[in-house]
Amino acid sequence: MIKFICAAVVASAISSAAVADVTINGFASINAGATTGSNESLYGYDDKFELKNESLFAIQLQSDLGDKLSVTGQLLGRGADDFDVDFEWAFLSYELNDQTRVSAGRLRTPFFKYSDFLDVGYAYDWIRPPQSVYGLGFANIEGVSLYRTDQFGRLDSSLQFVLGNYDSTTSFSGTEIDAQIDSIVGATWELTQGSLSGRVAYLVGETTFDTAPVQLAPGVTLGGLFGTLEQVGLSALVADLAIQEDDSSFLGFGVTYDNGDWIIVSEITNIEVDNSFIAEQDSYYLSVGHRFGSFTPYISYEKDDNTAQVDAYSAYQSTLPAQLFVPVKGLVDSQAADNDTWNLGFRYDFHPSAAFKAQFTDQDNQLTGDRRSLISVGIDLVF
Repeated sequence: MIKFICAAVVASAISSAAVADVTINGFASINAGATTGSNESLYGYDDKFELKNESLFAIQLQSDLGDKLSVTGQLLGRGADDFDVDFEWAFLSYELNDQTRVSAGRLRTPFFKYSDFLDVGYAYDWIRPPQSVYGLGFANIEGVSLYRTDQFGRLDSSLQFVLGNYDSTTSFSGTEIDAQIDSIVGATWELTQGSLSGRVAYLVGETTFDTAPVQLAPGVTLGGLFGTLEQVGLSALVADLAIQEDDSSFLGFGVTYDNGDWIIVSEITNIEVDNSFIAEQDSYYLSVGHRFGSFTPYISYEKDDNTAQVDAYSAYQSTLPAQLFVPVKGLVDSQAADNDTWNLGFRYDFHPSAAFKAQFTDQDNQLTGDRRSLISVGIDLVF
């Protein structure tokens, strides 16, 4: 279905060029970085200076077909994928009235404050959005969205409802796996008054991850462990661990203050996948920056606090053989996280359409005592 919609977007944009307004925009990020330690890795970087990992290039086409109907397509190539171009967005939109818009196709999932601008580095001051919150693993759905704006006295209101599915791949413990999230239903609401705005987002769905290829140890896969558990009559334990049509939820809150000089942003999120080995994930960040003309220094703090679902195996501790209990416990416990991350950087707008950025990131793993640091530089531009 989405391939049909993508093709329709392109065909509509091309065929309507003679009779409708077609707008072509683009953006790019040229980012580079390296960790400060020889055995460290963070956000896909190691101690070798790397220019490809977070770089990207995108073209967006939008065509007004008249009678309140428009079509939008965004082609994006990421350096991490050898700049293979894919449709990041592809959707049709219809204006029901001046306040209400309906869209259908491949859409950005409105989890976060900067979801719509997630790939447009020029839209924010950091090198990358705070990964403790934004590193969710997927950003788009195939579905429909209803977006409405209103004004309540001095408050500007933006309300969005989404309905759809996700069927693609995601990275799990360094392994690319098939991922499916069905029956995604959610809503976001943002209120703004002057320099201050606040938002809330809540989405639910049914999550299925094919984790069978994930390696627990050399020669030992998660699929093999689950198969062994089923052979010894522990199908109930497998059901408590496997990610198969499990109810999942996302809850997020955000606050932004931007008076033109100071910009303060904070977001808090909670993610749960019931009846699985996935930890309950609580994350937040706080970022403070100040604009001195074209120069904006900033500092931000991020927190990961993921609680392992020990109840999934605790009832089996006295009955499960050690050779099976140890990997089960290791699997569940490995999902726990307690990271403190500090970012210090600046943005310099050296051109009306381009900005140079530099950022130092220091991450402290409170569970293992490991500490990793990353230096990143980049240029973001829009055209």
